[in-house]
Amino acid sequence: MDEKKVLVVDDDTNICELLRLYLAKDGYTIKLAYNGMDAVTYFNQFKPDLILLDIMLPKMDGWQVLKEIRKTSNVPVIMISAKGETFDKVLGLELGADDYIVKPFETKEVMARVKAVLRRSLNITSASTNKEVIYDNLVVNLTTYVLKVMEKIVEVPPKELELLFHLANNPNRVYTRSQLLDEVWGFEYFGDSRTVDVHIKRIREKVDGVSKLWKLKTVWGVGYKFEVN
Repeated sequence: MDEKKVLVVDDDTNICELLRLYLAKDGYTIKLAYNGMDAVTYFNQFKPDLILLDIMLPKMDGWQVLKEIRKTSNVPVIMISAKGETFDKVLGLELGADDYIVKPFETKEVMARVKAVLRRSLNITSASTNKEVIYDNLVVNLTTYVLKVMEKIVEVPPKELELLFHLANNPNRVYTRSQLLDEVWGFEYFGDSRTVDVHIKRIREKVDGVSKLWKLKTVWGVGYKFEVN
């Protein structure tokens, strides 16, 4: 495989060293950061292909680090934290994380997630040339990660845009929540269907009511579809 760069961010030096050993064994180039400030600095200098990011960090927490990264980049981010509540998972996803792993974790699971997220990221990059859907008062571009509503650019987290694109690119097809988790997140996720509901809610806040020719519709008892008249 092409040598990929991974930035590991955790204030626990033992966890950093453990992940460094396993990642290096699989051929990754690794950079370690032990606080949020260094994480942002190393992100800009190191240009990683993926980031493993703890939440509870000194100087700047993982949420703020993720926000800073998402201002300029869609690089895959896997959150790793002792916090396992649904709220923390959903918040990470809303801010643009690609996956969420709870401590204590199996190192093999982390490695599998790393490979899956990188594989999915590569598939999106290679398949997204001129990937754009256009409807009345709506443009969703997966190449540039731009959402336009009524000809105005709307700020949107990457995962929301990918979910909207997936639905709009398959108009009138009904998807279950499990299908959307699998096809948009790209691998077996932690399985909380509320993840999809939260993202759909956020998307609707941006696009509901802008056109009578299409709508993001709930199919009760099944899932969701992008309905076109």
